[in-house]
Amino acid sequence: EQGLQLLELSGSVEEDYIRIARCFEATRQRCCRLEQDGRRAREQLARVEAERAALEVKLKHARNQVEVEMKKRHQAEAELEKQERKLQLVFELLMREPWGNEALSREQCSVLSALAGRRLGAALAPGRRSSAVDESCQSLLSHSDISYDRTEDDVVRS
Repeated sequence: EQGLQLLELSGSVEEDYIRIARCFEATRQRCCRLEQDGRRAREQLARVEAERAALEVKLKHARNQVEVEMKKRHQAEAELEKQERKLQLVFELLMREPWGNEALSREQCSVLSALAGRRLGAALAPGRRSSAVDESCQSLLSHSDISYDRTEDDVVRS
């Protein structure tokens, strides 16, 4: 009886060993797949980080360019206002002086009056902006919506 039990036991043990070996093989294959997945994920992460770094450089250049263009615009607007003030003063001088009205023909006076009424009166309104750029529409890229906060540039990267 003991011999038969040992034979039955040994047959059962072999099957158990085979099942354990199959489990180990399945686990080994799963580990290999996970290792490959991890390698692919690290490669993808490296590509994405390189792309992010390139985009950050582009963003920095774009911010600097916007800043330069805004300074140029403000300077141009200040120069325009200065020239319009000079033109308004010249116009007022021509209209006030008795010799100005005599020296100018009626046609020239009417042209100056039309220009003064349309251009100079509106041009000297406080807080006005250049009419060359239409700022009335609500654009997603409006300069007033751009944040110049550079704190995002200082974020610690992990």
